[in-house]
Amino acid sequence: MPEGYGLVVVIVIVVLYLLSSIKILAEYERGVIFRLGRLLATAKGPGVILVFAPVDRMVRISLRQDALEVPPQDIITRDNVTLKVNAVIFLRVIDSNKAVVEVTNYLYQTSQFAQTTLRSVLGEVELDELLSHRDKLNTRIQSILDQHTAPWGVKVVNVEVKQVDLPESMLRAMAKQAEAEREKRSKIIHAEGEFAAAQRLADAAHVMTTEPMTIQLRYLQTLTEIGAEKNTTIVFPLPLDLFTALGKLMEQAVNKSSK
Repeated sequence: MPEGYGLVVVIVIVVLYLLSSIKILAEYERGVIFRLGRLLATAKGPGVILVFAPVDRMVRISLRQDALEVPPQDIITRDNVTLKVNAVIFLRVIDSNKAVVEVTNYLYQTSQFAQTTLRSVLGEVELDELLSHRDKLNTRIQSILDQHTAPWGVKVVNVEVKQVDLPESMLRAMAKQAEAEREKRSKIIHAEGEFAAAQRLADAAHVMTTEPMTIQLRYLQTLTEIGAEKNTTIVFPLPLDLFTALGKLMEQAVNKSSK
């Protein structure tokens, strides 16, 4: 009876050991196996795998894309403007074995490289380029980070500069600049309108000069418009040439009387 009991205990222990050796990996997970401290050539998963502890040790790695936020960095641009800039990095593991063996913590390592790269790249450009060509800078930062993370089996999918905090004095200066730019455009548009109106008046005067009857027609049309408004006051325009002629006659009369 004791021998049979001992056999049952051994069987139960073996069964429990086998059950504990069964691991289930999701579709997006891979298991990096170290057997007696040596890395197996290929990662296991997804699905059901066997990990025989303590001979085997497994490290789970997720192949899903991660979003890593870079904390705000103090940056001085090429035109000596102090900014606070933060960004977000989208990355994913493409080689599970390298992500475990080549680096202690690939997320932390990528974050540190992202901070230094963000400061160095944005420090080489001026403020206007940073605000207007953000896509080009994002691509450049992503390319630099991808070169650093490729030996770890990590792919930097995208980098986005999320927020640029400007100092209060710079915001006031930019607001004044924008206001001056709008006023400049307003004056240009007004001047162009005046020029167009003057051009049309000159064309109309040229037509009236070639056809004197048009002046009379225009005069009658003006009287019709005044009468349509039920206005009792009628203004008769007098040509300026008449006043000029009268002025000359008066001047001649004064000269004769003085003699």
